[in-house]
Formats: sequence, structure tokens, C-alpha cells
Amino acid sequence: MAPEENTQSGAGPDPALCFGSVVDAYERGRPGYPIDAVRWLTGDEPLSILELGAGTGKLTRELVALGHDVHATDPDPAMLDILARNYAVTRISQSTAEEIPVPDSTFDIVIAAQAYHWFDHERALPEIARVLKRGGSLSLVWNTRDERIPWVKRLGRVIGSQEQGSAPGDELESSPYFGPTEHESYKHWQVVNRESVQDLVLSRSNIATLPAEGREAKLREVLAFYDDFGRGMDGMQLPYVTQCYRAVVGIKPQSAPKPGVETAATAGSPYVGEDTVPVSLSDAAEMSDFVEPIEPPTDDDSGMLLIDFR
Repeated sequence: MAPEENTQSGAGPDPALCFGSVVDAYERGRPGYPIDAVRWLTGDEPLSILELGAGTGKLTRELVALGHDVHATDPDPAMLDILARNYAVTRISQSTAEEIPVPDSTFDIVIAAQAYHWFDHERALPEIARVLKRGGSLSLVWNTRDERIPWVKRLGRVIGSQEQGSAPGDELESSPYFGPTEHESYKHWQVVNRESVQDLVLSRSNIATLPAEGREAKLREVLAFYDDFGRGMDGMQLPYVTQCYRAVVGIKPQSAPKPGVETAATAGSPYVGEDTVPVSLSDAAEMSDFVEPIEPPTDDDSGMLLIDFR
């Protein structure tokens, strides 16, 4: 999904769900992700990964290339249609981060590219923690244009810079469900020509939600910028910085019990499951200190980080 914030308060298309209307432009115009960044987010060993807001599969391609077992989700079926045609993944679901249709402790990693800012974090973070295995992690990534370069900053003034500075906020650092957030960044380039720069513009939510005449006006503006830059049909290299974040799951919420069924949790005892830290959610708010993740022993080839809860 795309990184623009929802700044519209009136009627009109929902920016978070507008991308299906420009799905072809999205697939052609959006940049991919450098493989080194994806390795940092997921590791080298094949793992089970849930991708939230997978869109047309810009990140999915690299996850599959690294051998991961991917379950791709997105709320927009038009986006998933493109993904399904292009990539072989284990499962595809039309679903959201707030309601993930899988059992507890299913995945090693939950990952989101250009999508986390659209989530209702109060609902999504406990749901993400629920579906992660113990020691699993939430990985987040954004492509941001490198606007330290003057002409790239000028382009941002034309097409909008809502995604610049995207990152997880205090809601993740203060969450009782996750440990400290790690950060890394990578540089890469996208070759853009006179055609693909129009697709890039059309794929942005602030443009996709405009009426037809507004979109046409914005396209004329960006083409004037492109032609003035003097590259013509030769194209140009648009620089990006890929911002990567990951946080290991700490406290795991339990699934809601079925009506009429008494569990250890409903009886007042801490819930203990195979992949669940033995602590009740009532204690979660009081646990502000997390132990730093430790590397597994060298003879452990699981590729997963562990947390020492002693």
C-alpha cells in the first residue's frame, strides 16, 4: 500500500482503499525494495511470513526470491489479483491488520511495506503479536525519496511528500507487546522515464482520490517538471532511502475465549500456551522494561531471535 497520510476529512474515496482504482499504474510506477534491506528485515533462512498490505507484490517478489513461505494479505482485491498473477505464495487473503484470519502463534515474521501507517495501531498491534510465534518479529519498511538532492525535493513539491519521514511512532515503542525497535536504512535507485513518472504520480493516494480533471492537471504539472529537467526519453534515476524497522514480540495476547467456555485466563489465572509468555495481560501495562533480544546458540539453525525472560 502507499505511504500518504489521510488528510481528507470530507466525502470522497477513502485514501487507504483507493489503490485498486489505479492498480496498473501502481504496479508499473512504484519502486521495489533492495534485497539487502529485505535480508535485514527477515534474515537469510526461510521462514513463515505474513505480509500485511501486500498490494501488488512489490515486497512479495523479494520475500519469495529469498525462499520464505509467504501468506500475502491486502484489503483491496484488485491489488491481490495482480499479486496472484505474478508471484507464487502459499496463501492470499483479502484481510486487514486489525482482523487477521489465522490461529495464534502461526508466523515467524509479520511484515508490512508502505502500509503500517494505515493501520489502527490500537487494534492491529495486539493482533499482530497474537499471530507471531514466540521470538518472532514485526518488520516494517518504507521507500522514501532522497530529498536531500535538490531536484528530488522539487519533484516532491509537485507530487506531494506525505511519505517523507515515515516511521513507526511511539505506539510501537510504548506497546506492551513488543521489545525495542531496531532501525537500518539502505539506498537504491529507480529508473524513471516520461511514462513511468506519470504512473508513479497516479499511484499516490493524494492523486488517486482527486476528480479526473484534478488528476489530469497534476499529470501535466509533473510532465512539465520532467521535461524541464531535460532528460527526455533517456529517463533519470530517482534516488530512494529504504527505511527498515523491526521489533521482537514480547508479551503475547491470547485469543478471545468462546462464549460459555472457561479458560485459565477467564478463571483468573495467567494464560500459558505453547508459544505464549506466561504472564497475564493485566500485568502487561506494568512491564515497561524488556530484555534485549539475544542471539541463539551457534548450533541453533532456526534463524530466530530469542528473548531471555528470566
